[in-house]
Amino acid sequence: MTSAPIGLSRDQMAARAAQDIAHGSYVNLGIGMPEMIAQFIPEGIEVILHTENGLLGMGPSPADGDGDPELINAGKRQVTALPGASYFHHADSFAMIRGGHLDLCVLGALEVAANGDLANWSTGGDSIPAVGGAMDLVSGVKAVYVMTSHCTRDGIPKLVESCTYPLTGVGVVDRIYTDLAVVEVGSDGFEVVDLTEGVTFDEVAARTDGPIRDARSTEVER
Repeated sequence: MTSAPIGLSRDQMAARAAQDIAHGSYVNLGIGMPEMIAQFIPEGIEVILHTENGLLGMGPSPADGDGDPELINAGKRQVTALPGASYFHHADSFAMIRGGHLDLCVLGALEVAANGDLANWSTGGDSIPAVGGAMDLVSGVKAVYVMTSHCTRDGIPKLVESCTYPLTGVGVVDRIYTDLAVVEVGSDGFEVVDLTEGVTFDEVAARTDGPIRDARSTEVER
């Protein structure tokens, strides 16, 4: 496996994922890289962002020094509130999630299995030490996207045959955005539906530890 750097930057990954969020969607962005998507919603597309700690109509992070220290998202990052935004109790926020009122969540991942299992928390190391609202999100929203680097810093694949970390949800992931490709979870494993410019399918397959096929020649529903 080559260690040569290829693929998108974190900003480019966020911008790529933002392109596929439908107009009018109610969306929860997970802690970490998915939070960056708020900065890249295309002009003319209305996306209503939700955060577990009680805000609907969240905007992007403010410029340095311009934020309100009491206006934060679930990851404790300062955010803005768009016109028409609303604030509510933490329990009401989770009622929205559990009641099936969100169209999409975009989460980070430690591992995604070929059957759509998601592991995005751990009880050790330098990872987020608690599951937070992720278990509620993956069981309550209509679609689950993952945004993550294709491999760890040590070159270990994050798209795997089966997860080794504790599971957040079983068979819940619909689509994965990595620095190398856009990958959907099909009935027989991973399906590449878009490649990053300059990256080949063989390079993606070499960095994936699970069944994967090139699905770009078929019509993919978005």
